[in-house]
Amino acid sequence: MLNTPKAVMEKPNTTYPKLLVEKAQKYKNRPAMREKSKGIWKEISWQTYLDKVRYLALGLSDLGLKSGDHVSILAENCPEWLFADLAIMSLQSVSVGIYPTNSEEQCRYVLEHSESRFIFVGDQEQADKILAIKDDLPGLQGIIVFDMKGLRDYTDPLIRSYQSVEEKGRVIDETDPDLFYQFVEKTRSEDTAFLVYTSGTTGLPKGCMIPHGNHMLNIHGINNILKLSDRDSVVSYLPLCHILERGISMSIPLVFGYTINFAESIETVQDNIHEISPTFFAAVPRILEKMHSTVMLKIQDTTPFKRFMFNRFMPIGKRVAEYRMAKKRLPPHWLLLYGLAYLFVFRSIREKIGLLNCRILMSGGAPISPEILKFYHSLGVFAVELWAQTESCGGGTGPHHEVKPGSVGQPYSTLQLKLAEDGEILLHENSVFAGYHRDKKATDETIVDGWLLTGDVGEFDEDGHLYIIDRKKDIIITSGGKNISPSEVENTMKCSPFIKEAIVFGDGRKYLTALVQLEYDNVGKWAQAEKIPYTTYKSLAQNPDVFKFIEKEIIGLNENLARVEQIKKFLILDKELDQDDEELTATQKVKRKVIEKQFQTEIESMY
Repeated sequence: MLNTPKAVMEKPNTTYPKLLVEKAQKYKNRPAMREKSKGIWKEISWQTYLDKVRYLALGLSDLGLKSGDHVSILAENCPEWLFADLAIMSLQSVSVGIYPTNSEEQCRYVLEHSESRFIFVGDQEQADKILAIKDDLPGLQGIIVFDMKGLRDYTDPLIRSYQSVEEKGRVIDETDPDLFYQFVEKTRSEDTAFLVYTSGTTGLPKGCMIPHGNHMLNIHGINNILKLSDRDSVVSYLPLCHILERGISMSIPLVFGYTINFAESIETVQDNIHEISPTFFAAVPRILEKMHSTVMLKIQDTTPFKRFMFNRFMPIGKRVAEYRMAKKRLPPHWLLLYGLAYLFVFRSIREKIGLLNCRILMSGGAPISPEILKFYHSLGVFAVELWAQTESCGGGTGPHHEVKPGSVGQPYSTLQLKLAEDGEILLHENSVFAGYHRDKKATDETIVDGWLLTGDVGEFDEDGHLYIIDRKKDIIITSGGKNISPSEVENTMKCSPFIKEAIVFGDGRKYLTALVQLEYDNVGKWAQAEKIPYTTYKSLAQNPDVFKFIEKEIIGLNENLARVEQIKKFLILDKELDQDDEELTATQKVKRKVIEKQFQTEIESMY
């Protein structure tokens, strides 16, 4: 059992609304965020940020919102999302994010469970969801709509425009300019700032209560690693109701003052990244895997000379990456060779994927293959993998100095972490969530004797670097008694640009098997080049030539695994995994138990 030192920093005695007031006073007309409208990036200053939050908070107060009340937000990422978030907190109320992709029934559950009195929605589509379930929500007193387009003729008394609430607050502010600041002054660091609902991979979603002080403590911890400042810029595109994006787009900017750029949509993220060229880019593994596979496929499709240059310089990039990850001085000859590699190959790739100005890239939310991170290091982008959880208020581990492949670094200096006898990672309650909303039983099962039971199993090396083995409940024990981490094997499989997902099985069995989802675009291009006809994903997945092609890929990937970890049999899924079918979370993590149940017949057929 290894026990890290106690937190070296006192918990911040402030709140996010108080920080907003401070930043507006400090930065005034400097851009706090940018939003693309009709093809033009428009800036919103820190002063405007504060004004918008102030008017909206006063408008909500006029509607009767009080300390301790809950308000939900159901919308795509946009400035209004953050205005609503901070306005709710300013009244000592609790903000509740809902994934914009949620179904009516999923929305109903969160609204009912959180006891939300009001809900902000983005547009007509989201408003229609709530109107369809309003009869099941007697406690809901209003639906506040950001964009009223298409809703002008709606007569439901619950509907009101965002602009009308804001305008009412503006009038109140003119009459009593101190009222907002009086509300903000009452906010306390121990207050619950917001609820984050878990993805519900093992049952109904649970609402994690996140206090200002605990979350902010971990923001300082993460920044001891990331070194973000008011000179940085980021792109906001992951769901804001997820704790990762909440930290990146709401919390860290309020603490350190950098600029947020809102992507137009998830479909335009790559274009927006290219336009903004952020200095800091955070992503879940699926995004980084997709960017990697796109680059590798384009290299295969380029001219023989460019392909030769890439293949010639990539080993140099990987060798230099090893020096840089270890924070070792680069020998002059490697520096010269890398300079040529960067000039002829790597700079162009970084520019095309929008990371030309990116000084640090962060992967979080799920395990990622060390080879994928090493690829970005090879391009000259300093890439790190961090480990954290919603229940940990975003607190966890990251590389403070040296980056070791496969490791998630060392514990934040602001928290206390230890391993239980069975390797489960435990975090001291001083820096974690306040419990599950309306679920004392689950809270008592998760925080035991002052420690958060994370459910993740890890091990430390001699330098104190943590390696995540897997989720405690997901570890495979073969019939031969070997303990195997399925996520490590799956990440190795996903290094192939032709494999989008791999779900590994083998608990109590003699060997491992996998269900494979194709990377449709990449396999489709290969099929076209091979003159293999197909019309849909299903027809491609069922083609025997495609099976042989993927089989060859897996045989090659197996060489990177120990014999007991190698995939002996696999099947290609004839459908793409879908969040709507409850197979993926909103951050594109596979729901293993759902897949295991849904494809039980196919799994059994491989044994």
